[in-house]
Amino acid sequence: MIDPTTLMTYVAIVLGFVFIPGPATFLTLARATSSGTKVGIATGAGIAAGDLLHTLMAVVGLSAVIATSALLFSIIKYAGAAYLVYLGIRAILEKAPTDLARGALRITARQAFHQAILAEVLNPKTALFFLAFLPQFVQPGSGYVAVQLTVLGLVFVLLGLLSTVIFAIGAGSLGSFLRRNPTVLRWQGKVVGSIYCGLGARLALQER
Repeated sequence: MIDPTTLMTYVAIVLGFVFIPGPATFLTLARATSSGTKVGIATGAGIAAGDLLHTLMAVVGLSAVIATSALLFSIIKYAGAAYLVYLGIRAILEKAPTDLARGALRITARQAFHQAILAEVLNPKTALFFLAFLPQFVQPGSGYVAVQLTVLGLVFVLLGLLSTVIFAIGAGSLGSFLRRNPTVLRWQGKVVGSIYCGLGARLALQER
């Protein structure tokens, strides 16, 4: 079973990810502001469904790796740490969008749900993120790796869904606030990027 301290640390980091405006947030806000709260919630549900599929794929793949070679699993963890640092640097340097609804067309909730699933599942960056992120909190000596990965993945999906639903419900006021405060959009990338880099550094510096 996952150590309670590790799980609490994981939850805190995930909360930082999902409640700081990022790609999923911007997509949800764009859908909600252009087509209504229901469509925004459907978009968030589609993103969560896509993340659930990525979680399942990560569990199957990483479980097979750890069953084959503990050394290979460690290599994947360090490669994942390096990838997280890379994502962090990109997030810090990347410019955030200032027009949340640009190019957004009015669609139905069903269309939004299906489009969000497809976009999330076909995004290779999301797959790489799950493969890089989840193993950082797995402890092979604390029980079945597959169970730990599943719990971590489900926590991520549920907290992500919670955040997108909240953003969708508050889309009108939140979208207006973000558009009036471009500084918030600029700094969100730096905050998220710092979290990525910190997580990567945590693994690189931790003792064996």
